[in-house]
Amino acid sequence: MTNKPQATVIGAGLAGCEAAWQLLRRGVAVTLHDMKPGKMSPAHASDLFAELVCSNSLRSDRLQNAVGLLKEEMRRLDSLIIRAADRARVPAGGALAVDRDQFSGYITTQLKAHPLLTFVEGEVTDFPAQDAIIATGPLTSDAFSEAIAGLPQGGMLHFYDAAAPIVTRESINMDRAFKASRYGRGDDDYINCPMNEEEYRAFYEALLTAKTAPIHGFEESRVFEGCMPVESLARRGEMALAFGPLKPVGLIDPHTGRRPYAVLQLRRDDASDSMYNLVGFQTRLLFPEQKRVFGMIPGLEQAEFARYGVMHRNTFLNSPGFLDNQYMMKDSQGVYFAGQMTGVEGYVESAASGLHAGLSLAHRLLGKAPVNFPSATAMGALSRYVSTPNRNYQPMHISFGLIDPLPERVRGKEQRYLKVAEHALTLIDEIANINQ
Repeated sequence: MTNKPQATVIGAGLAGCEAAWQLLRRGVAVTLHDMKPGKMSPAHASDLFAELVCSNSLRSDRLQNAVGLLKEEMRRLDSLIIRAADRARVPAGGALAVDRDQFSGYITTQLKAHPLLTFVEGEVTDFPAQDAIIATGPLTSDAFSEAIAGLPQGGMLHFYDAAAPIVTRESINMDRAFKASRYGRGDDDYINCPMNEEEYRAFYEALLTAKTAPIHGFEESRVFEGCMPVESLARRGEMALAFGPLKPVGLIDPHTGRRPYAVLQLRRDDASDSMYNLVGFQTRLLFPEQKRVFGMIPGLEQAEFARYGVMHRNTFLNSPGFLDNQYMMKDSQGVYFAGQMTGVEGYVESAASGLHAGLSLAHRLLGKAPVNFPSATAMGALSRYVSTPNRNYQPMHISFGLIDPLPERVRGKEQRYLKVAEHALTLIDEIANINQ
């Protein structure tokens, strides 16, 4: 390995694993550091790399959806994360959802088996001087967070993230629930728990008065919209849930032949079809309260919880002005950041930033020009968002609003988004052909 260019990657989550893979496949020797399994954050439970701590869904796989486009761009750039997701896929309608253990297991095996990878277990506390990618995630240890916060312009921000509960398949009452995908997309991949108006209002009232777990420093205003706890959302109004995670549109209850007043969808969480998570039901309710209140939903009366919902604090950088569009810290000797700590939000976005940072550092070490993804691509739109000054900077999912529009007018949103996606993929193919 001594004859090879050397790089350090700190953090073996989605972004760190993707960054390491991009370096390895270009002949760069990588030392990958992770504090697991010796030290675990409150949200981690597995010894495997790339652990999915919240949902098991990587969201939509359709090109007319921006995250579907981002995944396809990453496929064409030989993303290890997307390859693993495709291999570990479980039915989820138009979404790409995975068996968590198969997904993380494949990534762990591929990286540990690579001859150019050295894995070092243990917490890193000293900030690297050069040729490194920091992908320690939103649950970065206190000691390393202090090292980052002490950097010039390295101000750390935070918000709160939450995970939804998981129940066992056999404990769901299918006399009340039914299987279907919204709008008939995909097979009957979701289990749906329908509510009439009386049931919905009773559930809503119980949710408002349920006891929540105290979280040190918790501020309602700091909760990220994409992971809003269901009880926080309920406080916005009586119909907030019915127009949000419990919206019934696109579903007909076969028991009644009518659209329900509200519907909770359950998505498969593993390949064996034994566990389902409550879609959109991130929560910080006390565990007994989760069992009591969520048990009021038809179909979940006797639900067995394989995992209760939890909430934790996430930390991210004030990246604009601190990072450039390669995810490199300005005025550094090749020190990059990647993942959710940069202010991208979501599994796919985190992995995409790792792909970009890994590719960028590889090019730097090999004496090649940086790869600049055009902002007409999802990859380029993300890096532009992270690096462009924004005084109200907040974590952001990829969206077509971030991607440059087409110069010509296209009627209809679906058709317009598809044309944007096709143009983006043409640009990505050109980059992929040059940078294999």
